[in-house]
Amino acid sequence: MDPITLGILGVACLIVLVVLGVPVAFASAFTGIAGMMIIRGETVGIGLSGIIPYANSASYALSVLPLFVAIGFLAMHAGITTAAYDAARKWVGRAPGGLATATIFASAGFAAVSGASTASTAVFTRLALPEMEARGYDKTLAAGVVAVGGTLAALIPPSAILVIYGIIVEQSVAQLLLAGLLPGLLSMGVYVAVIWIVVKLNPNLAPVEPSTSFAEKLAALPKVSGVFAVVGVILGGIYFGWMTPTESAGVATAIILVMALFKRLSLRDMGNGLLDTIRTTAMIFMVIWGVMIFVRFLAFTGLPAHVTDLVIGLDVPRFVILLGIIVMYLLMGMILDGLGMMMLTLPVVFPAIVGLGYDPIWFGILLVKLIEIGVVTPPVGLNCYVVNGIRPDIPLESVFKGVTPFLIGEIFIIAVIILFPDFILLLPRMMN
Repeated sequence: MDPITLGILGVACLIVLVVLGVPVAFASAFTGIAGMMIIRGETVGIGLSGIIPYANSASYALSVLPLFVAIGFLAMHAGITTAAYDAARKWVGRAPGGLATATIFASAGFAAVSGASTASTAVFTRLALPEMEARGYDKTLAAGVVAVGGTLAALIPPSAILVIYGIIVEQSVAQLLLAGLLPGLLSMGVYVAVIWIVVKLNPNLAPVEPSTSFAEKLAALPKVSGVFAVVGVILGGIYFGWMTPTESAGVATAIILVMALFKRLSLRDMGNGLLDTIRTTAMIFMVIWGVMIFVRFLAFTGLPAHVTDLVIGLDVPRFVILLGIIVMYLLMGMILDGLGMMMLTLPVVFPAIVGLGYDPIWFGILLVKLIEIGVVTPPVGLNCYVVNGIRPDIPLESVFKGVTPFLIGEIFIIAVIILFPDFILLLPRMMN
């Protein structure tokens, strides 16, 4: 069989397996092993399948992943997230939709000590959603705010999905983490603006909060010192070249651990945090192993290079091709989870993007932003399912309805990323 045809059949088989509900890790590993056995023989195919997982795991760059995951879970179990929400509520509670705005700010704070979108959504569904309901907020708006606020964890450093992108396409993890900061802050600002506009148009959705004294506001800041310390260590260490991403993550983890101990974190909560870290890390690495096996199979078929040549040879402006890729990701985001979508497409799409002359760091930010949109769009908006799973009394359609105004804001953010690539690449280019 022609190698290109075999590669196309492999991609089709992988898509069918994923659509049928087979986990991406197993679907990609099975397809990759079977494909390599066909194209290189049983002995070589099986041998390579055993070597690839270790070869791709024994990487210094990958050691940053469990540390980033640990930071988020330790912060959650130590109550640092609650302190961040309380501080945000005191500072912006009086603004239109103040509690909703506080939820966005607190979600950004949690993103700075986490990196997992669904974890952030789960935390604030339990923390912020009951608070907004108790203050008379519309449930649809509150649920939408919590779901969309969780997406900030995908861009604001530390971001696990940016690290995975960097490993797959062999790009600087440090530059990717820095590149995510400004668009992450832009997303936060746009979400706050959407809340302000929605509440101004319908004030009944969000009652005005009682005022808080300046002294109370100042008193709330020391409680979130850990968040500022983690952000400073990770971004400052990477930006000035003092530490690698792994070293900065190690120091940040130590800071969170010390804070947790000072807060008298129980052995049970610490154990739960470590177990959550182990489970999540194992899941991520299994996906990486499976996809790397599949990527090696595709490399043997020559399909990625063939697709790149076809795309570059198209007699259309490169922006039209980019627009087609964006539409493809938006449609895929409606039926696939973000990590699976990225793993399935990057082996073929990334060479074409580089061949068209687009910056790989910039494209990583654009891709992660598209994945963010995917986790809040029907029918498989994972963050919306998390909200509904924790609060089944809020119908899933109500959660999606609450997210809808924010999707208009997402269009603006995507436009900024496309039209102003220098804005995305500003911090990476200024690295020491």
